[in-house]
Amino acid sequence: MRYIDRILQPGETVLYKGRIHWIIYLPSIIMMLLAVASLMGLAAAQTTTTAYSWMFVSGAFVLGAGVTLASAWFKRWTTEIDVTDRRIVYKRGFIKRHTVELNMDKVSSVDVDQSVFGRMLNYGDIQIHSTGTEIERLERIGAPLDFRNHVTAR
Repeated sequence: MRYIDRILQPGETVLYKGRIHWIIYLPSIIMMLLAVASLMGLAAAQTTTTAYSWMFVSGAFVLGAGVTLASAWFKRWTTEIDVTDRRIVYKRGFIKRHTVELNMDKVSSVDVDQSVFGRMLNYGDIQIHSTGTEIERLERIGAPLDFRNHVTAR
C-alpha cells in the first residue's frame, strides 16, 4: 500500500502522482555498455593473460552496473511525490523514512529547472517555495511541468 493511501484525510483526493524519472538508471546502462565493450576486447584477446584481464574488467563493470541498478531501483521504488487537493506530500526511504507535507495554502511558487537533455526526455528538478519555509529540492522528477501545473492550478 502506498504511503499516500494511508495518510489521506477524509474527503481528500489525489490529483497527481509523480515519480523519479528513469534517467536515474543511466549510470547502470553506461556500465553495462562498458561491460559489453570489454567482452568484445575479450573476444579479440590474443593471450590468456589478456583474456583474463578483459574478463576481470568486464566482471567489474557488470558488478558496478548491478549495484547502481539496485540502488537506483530502490530509490525510485521508495520515493513518492503526490499532489492532493489540500497538500503536497513527498516521501522517501523504506526503513528510515523522510516525509515532507506542505499545505497548498502555503505554496507561493514552484520552480522547475530543466537542462536541454531534461527537456528532451521530460525530467527536471523542482523546488517549492512557501511562506516561511522551503521544501527540499526534488531531483530528476518525471514530467516536472505537469507537477507544477497541478500545484499551481488550484
